[in-house]
Amino acid sequence: MYNKIYLRHIYNIYLSRFFYVTIIFSSLIFILNILEELKFFSNVDSVGIGYPLLLTLLNLPSILFEIFPFIILITTLFFFIKFQESNEILIFKNNGINNLKIIFYISSLVFIIGILIITLFHFISSNMKHTYLEFKNKYTLDQKYLAVINENGLWIKDKLNDKIMILHAENIDKNFLKNIVITVYDSEFRNQRNIIAPEANISNKIWKIKNAIEVDNVGKKETNDMLEFETNFDYLKINSLFSNLESLNIFQLVEQKNDFEAVGLSVLDIKVHLNKIFSVPVSLVIFSILSSIVMFNFKINKSKSLTLTIGILLSVIIYYIYYFFSLMGLNNKVPAVVAVWLPNLILILSCLIGIANINEK
Repeated sequence: MYNKIYLRHIYNIYLSRFFYVTIIFSSLIFILNILEELKFFSNVDSVGIGYPLLLTLLNLPSILFEIFPFIILITTLFFFIKFQESNEILIFKNNGINNLKIIFYISSLVFIIGILIITLFHFISSNMKHTYLEFKNKYTLDQKYLAVINENGLWIKDKLNDKIMILHAENIDKNFLKNIVITVYDSEFRNQRNIIAPEANISNKIWKIKNAIEVDNVGKKETNDMLEFETNFDYLKINSLFSNLESLNIFQLVEQKNDFEAVGLSVLDIKVHLNKIFSVPVSLVIFSILSSIVMFNFKINKSKSLTLTIGILLSVIIYYIYYFFSLMGLNNKVPAVVAVWLPNLILILSCLIGIANINEK
């Protein structure tokens, strides 16, 4: 019965610290982000202060999602600072709750928090990010462009000078669009010509269309072995249009992955992003254990600031480890699963070494 009371006390203290740290980080993100939004809208006279405030609130959860591991690390540090200052660790030991059990209880709670983050919180944050991008795109120069991928292939709406173009391709093979149909309209959406071809080289913004059949607005056909067609798109820009994966929830990411595979677009970014999401509970547990190890190995009453500094430096080092492996995955140097889960495995093994003698601390 006493163990249940102590366990409830541990969870209450940890969750309260988690709440406070999250509020602090949210406030910092809000201040930094609203300055960026104010700068973005500085040249738009029709927008008042309300719009930047709204966009900041919509963007905040997606940024918060990315830094939850660091929030957990700082939370764990403050949790142990509170317990060590009040000598509650000693009380726990006298009642059969050793250091290893405390770490286990905290890790179990953090894992549950991680599950809630990737299910409920990520769903909310991705939808808010999507709304954020929709609002902000109204004030960007690229709003006249549109690209969609579905079961029928790739669709692009483009505008160049006084021409409006609808471009469709069944699939993409490296820098080539396959089985393309291009419809060109004037500014009043009157049909000017249609282009049908088996493939087009889209390495740059002047497409080289092979064996093109052109049909003008009166039905006259003309065949061209190699037609040059100017657009605002090349292979890199088409890929970049779908690069903001933060605005998609897990189900949408899986759907987009299937659509990309159907048309031949690279799905490396999506695979890495999905694995990152699924690894969040494990990453949070790792950060909590590492933070616990730091706190049990440094006497807080001697240097509280030193302990916090070491914890923060440790989180920065781990961040760059994750970042390095993520780049390896995105550049196809290692599989996406390896890029995300190998650093977690390395850190788990490090944690096992660190907690081997933790009860003697």
